[in-house]
Amino acid sequence: MQAAKSANEILKQVFQDMQPQIVASVNPDSVMDVLLSQKVIGEDHHFKLRQFPDSRDRCRELLSLLHRSSHPQTFIHLRLALLDEYSWIVDEIDKHLPSLTSQLQQLRLGHCTEGKLLSPD
Repeated sequence: MQAAKSANEILKQVFQDMQPQIVASVNPDSVMDVLLSQKVIGEDHHFKLRQFPDSRDRCRELLSLLHRSSHPQTFIHLRLALLDEYSWIVDEIDKHLPSLTSQLQQLRLGHCTEGKLLSPD
């Protein structure tokens, strides 16, 4: 469970960084259907999102909704939902993962040693 949460948090950051490309390229309709079937979004959100006539506005609103979501695997499901129609975006997302994972590991390492004095004994 903790590994899934970490993966979701890492993906959340990548999706935030890539939002301009995603909004410009993705028609969110099929993605919304997958997220509804996986219970990441509810029927009321699905209905509300479909009311946006412009696909870019629909995509922005979907991403905004997902960033506020408490579902533990929101961005894992989003990545999977993009895989069929937008594999090139998933490839771009995956390119960001090693560097982001490395940065997070460095932050975690720094956090673990923070406030502890290393004694020369």
